[in-house]
Amino acid sequence: MAADLSTIVKAYDVRGVVPDQWDEPLAELFGAAFAQVTDADAIVIGHDMRPSSPGLSRAFARGAAARGVDVTEIGLCSTDQLYYASGALNLPGAMFTASHNPARYNGIKMCRAGAAPVGQDTGLAEIRELVEQWSTSGAPASAATPGTITQRDTLEDYAAHLRSLVDLTTIRPLKVVVDAGNGMGGHTVPTVFAGLALDLVPMYFELDGTFPNHEANPLDPANIVDLQKRVREEGADLGIAFDGDADRCFVVDEHGNPVSPSAVTALVASRELAKHGGKGTIIHNLITSWSVPEVVKENGGTPVRTRVGHSFIKAEMARTGAIFGGEHSAHYYFADFWNADTGMLAALHVLAALGGQDGPLSALVAQYDRYAGSGEINSTVDDQAGRLAALKTAYESREGVELDELDGLTVSTTDWWFNVRPSNTEPLLRLNAEARDETTMAKIRDEALAIIRG
Repeated sequence: MAADLSTIVKAYDVRGVVPDQWDEPLAELFGAAFAQVTDADAIVIGHDMRPSSPGLSRAFARGAAARGVDVTEIGLCSTDQLYYASGALNLPGAMFTASHNPARYNGIKMCRAGAAPVGQDTGLAEIRELVEQWSTSGAPASAATPGTITQRDTLEDYAAHLRSLVDLTTIRPLKVVVDAGNGMGGHTVPTVFAGLALDLVPMYFELDGTFPNHEANPLDPANIVDLQKRVREEGADLGIAFDGDADRCFVVDEHGNPVSPSAVTALVASRELAKHGGKGTIIHNLITSWSVPEVVKENGGTPVRTRVGHSFIKAEMARTGAIFGGEHSAHYYFADFWNADTGMLAALHVLAALGGQDGPLSALVAQYDRYAGSGEINSTVDDQAGRLAALKTAYESREGVELDELDGLTVSTTDWWFNVRPSNTEPLLRLNAEARDETTMAKIRDEALAIIRG
């Protein structure tokens, strides 16, 4: 019987429980399918610190090599380090990681040469079809000449490339606490930060895919409590937290207060625009703060609003020739990083901005954090479409209210807005609200939640 991949092949990647939902024999078929769909002569593969990652990665390599494809294994790496290798070597790539998911999970993030994304509409559906077919009929015939599997260390080159994009040579000394969450930040940070004017206080740098200290998902406030406490104890200038595969970064100020990813997006956007002579397009998704397009315009740029999700961001960056893009989930995309997302590069921009002036981080980011936001609030609902329709009915006839359905439902006025989006994988509706003051935001948030949960 063909393998049922409907539960593990997502919109942008492969992700599931090992070995219950997928295993090394299936990974080998994914490698063969990836080779066929990309029609590549060579590919590059990396993996995170999860116990199952080396075996799954090597099985994928065997599957690709059997089809005559030469494989470069870069071993332990962050997801953005794999994107670097794909871009610098101009090869399709595969990264074995389940990001912030629990230890029993693993997955594959795939890209074409130059770190171009592979999603449902750009090859992932075809890969799934081949794997399902071959799981019944058996693996395809091997090539007459199998490909080679070789190893290459790209960490130093990756670090040098990032440092070439941000000038940190003249920053004042900074004390920074970094929480790697036992993820790949513990592997990349020491090399990227080496030689900089930084007093680094490491937390949970030991690579451990069982995540013994806390879940490697800084989006959950519970997972940055340790970092916040340590920043205050150390009298540090700031704290940085990375997720499990270190492609996202989260920042806290000198008081231990979280810095909104929208504020980071606005800060980095202003720096990228300055680097490009005050001109350029900046992509932001529709749940980033009002402050993002405002700052972009104030700095001479053109903001472009898009749906949530990296495939939409990357597509818009390619279409518009954008120089930078940001999401409220703390994914940051750079034109000079092949339009791929890299939390590490965003972190370097924050360090450069803070170290290039004398004030504290809280004062620096205040100019970019202008409104009261709710953060993302999830509600379990049985009828997503019905609840969205109820929201639309409740607001569409109100004076001064505008509605749009670019992604879920966005309701806005001159003083507030909220967006409600359905989850693609769970029976959830996700609410984000923002207003000019805290009282108005709380009122609108609670009013929307009452309808969502009614």
